[in-house]
Amino acid sequence: MKIDLSKIATRAPEGFTKKKCRKEVANMGKEIEALQKNMWAQRKSSLLVVFQGMDASGKDGATRRVFQHVNPAGCRVHSFKKPTDLEFAHDFLWRVHQQVPADGYIQIFNRSHYEDVLIQRVHNWIDMDTVHRRYEHINNFEHLVADNGTTILKFYLHISLEGQAESLMDRRIDPTKHWKHNDQDWKEREHWDAYMEAYEGVFENCGPDFPWQIIPSDNNWYKEWLVAKAVLEALQAMDLEYPALESEMA
Repeated sequence: MKIDLSKIATRAPEGFTKKKCRKEVANMGKEIEALQKNMWAQRKSSLLVVFQGMDASGKDGATRRVFQHVNPAGCRVHSFKKPTDLEFAHDFLWRVHQQVPADGYIQIFNRSHYEDVLIQRVHNWIDMDTVHRRYEHINNFEHLVADNGTTILKFYLHISLEGQAESLMDRRIDPTKHWKHNDQDWKEREHWDAYMEAYEGVFENCGPDFPWQIIPSDNNWYKEWLVAKAVLEALQAMDLEYPALESEMA
């Protein structure tokens, strides 16, 4: 399905407030914690959460807020950065496959395998024939992961051009956020329209079996509420229960 990101809101609709959303996220976080304990004990299913979005869209913040209560023993976060020489020497999914969740785990991708059809497309490091072949490989890869008992959630954190500028500037001004600042983020911002086109190509070609959820992200508290709600519903849909004593299973 063709999606035009310019027609999709980036802010919370009327009726939602920061206070209410933050309170509900905290409550949902405790429910997520309980279900994660169940999944960790059962070791029959897993959850893969994919975060994509422009720089400063809040991928780290969403991870921190939504999963703040979960047992870190059963939750992993991996950030996909520029491939190493070893990773470049393999196919583009080689490094990704090593990070998919084992049974019982929640795995969070901060950026993901989709970088290989986003930044590489925007900068013309690969041609469109390669992009479309990679779409097919990604779809097959996600089917393989799902066939192994993993539920896949894919979130695009939809921030506006103005919202991004505000967040990037905040990193320059706030001393506690200086460590987040990267001059390259401002350079990538110059390719905004090309990135929107690349993301729209991803949404059109990499679904609907594992659909993207487009999350308005100018308001962090609303973004976190939407993500927490989707994660909780995904866990509730699993057949999770604590395993019985071995003597009772005989």
